[in-house]
Amino acid sequence: MRPFLTLVFLLAVGLVSAPEEALAQTTPAAPDAAAVAANIGPPTLPAPAATGRTRSRRNGDLSPANEQGDTQRPPPGLAGDWFGLKPWLANAGIGLTGRYGSEAAWNYSGGARRDIVETGQFDVGLLIDMQKLLGIDGAFQATVTYRRGHDLDQRAGLQTLQQVQEVYGRGQTIRLTQFWYEQALFDEHLDVKVGRTSPGEDFAAFSCSFQNLSFCGSQPGNVVGAYWYNWPVSQWGGRARINLGNLYVQTAAYEENPRNLDKTFTIGHFGGATGALIPFEIGFVRGGQSGGPIGAYKIGGWFSSANAPDVLRNVAGTPILLSDLAPLERTSGHGFWINVQQQLTGRSEKGKAVSGLSVFLNVTQADRHTSTIDSQIAAGLFEKGLFPWFTEDVLGLGFARTHVNSRVAEGERLAGQAVQGAEYEAEIYYGFHPRSWLELRPNLQWVHHAGGYSDAREVGVVGLKTALTL
Repeated sequence: MRPFLTLVFLLAVGLVSAPEEALAQTTPAAPDAAAVAANIGPPTLPAPAATGRTRSRRNGDLSPANEQGDTQRPPPGLAGDWFGLKPWLANAGIGLTGRYGSEAAWNYSGGARRDIVETGQFDVGLLIDMQKLLGIDGAFQATVTYRRGHDLDQRAGLQTLQQVQEVYGRGQTIRLTQFWYEQALFDEHLDVKVGRTSPGEDFAAFSCSFQNLSFCGSQPGNVVGAYWYNWPVSQWGGRARINLGNLYVQTAAYEENPRNLDKTFTIGHFGGATGALIPFEIGFVRGGQSGGPIGAYKIGGWFSSANAPDVLRNVAGTPILLSDLAPLERTSGHGFWINVQQQLTGRSEKGKAVSGLSVFLNVTQADRHTSTIDSQIAAGLFEKGLFPWFTEDVLGLGFARTHVNSRVAEGERLAGQAVQGAEYEAEIYYGFHPRSWLELRPNLQWVHHAGGYSDAREVGVVGLKTALTL
């Protein structure tokens, strides 16, 4: 509670006394038609604000939500010009980022008790633009994250399948979240990336603007998180993408290593791998000509080569919950996803919706042999630019269904335990910038059948997602 009160005090002081200082950004040159067709999301790198790079992520995410509060990507750049240091570094091809993202939450309904807690993430990043430095069309990105605070799900006993404070996940510790090199080849028709990264940066990519985990980041990580590690966990991997105008095809291989979850800072582990995660994706973008509405459509899947325990059967073929025998080992996990984003009104710019109404649909299905949660469906909308007196304000509304594997439910039923089914989540938020370096996103969440239990109390949460750019 004390860190949250301190944060509120600092915000109040900033709102009263801080100067209204615009973000000093370098205006990038307009990309060619092929780049506009493929660059359908906000930049992976904080390039426009930091170094002037024009190449941006090609992962099919065109969410109009602001990057400043997206806690699964580096912030867009440092606020102000830092006494001239920031533009000097940008001219030299060096970009620096820094941000603290906070998520406060209070459950006014549901759970074992009422509580109010705050958790957050501090991240700093370094981007080196190899084009400016050496004349090579590539980039190096390094990001370190530190997560701290408390989780309302645990403190209040909410027992939800999806966290109401997404930024709490994967341990309160310091991690090397990004340490990779990306290179464009053959006039940007081929793009390769190697180093320590996470699959959610490039596959089934989605913004992390909501506070509820159901609507945050790459959806497969919310379903099969036992081996698909989203931000802030990184692993050794490599990705190759072929860009064909409005269409792209990509695949990758990532190390599966449980040691990556250790709460110790390390450059990377070189032992303990159990297999490889191999995702693939095909993406297509339509529209966006002359600043008109734009849409992105993706389909993909994954295969895991690591062994995984069966969720129902043991080595004898009988239910796990009815004996002490070890689970049956399966040879692989797999699944697929479908992502749709379509802008209906307003303008787009450089492959991103900058105003108007956009809708989204994310669907993920995992195999039923090894996945406790086997599917998730999330749908919603973004409305950007509701009020002209706020800078880049966004209204977000989302609804989701997270389903517990029916084979898990079968085992619970045979063992005489409470049977899990589906959990339903909803969130509405409004994000705005009272200062250029500050974004506030008050939100309201509702969880029906928490934990997938039909007799669970309704969970209601009031939240505040805050981002301070340094």
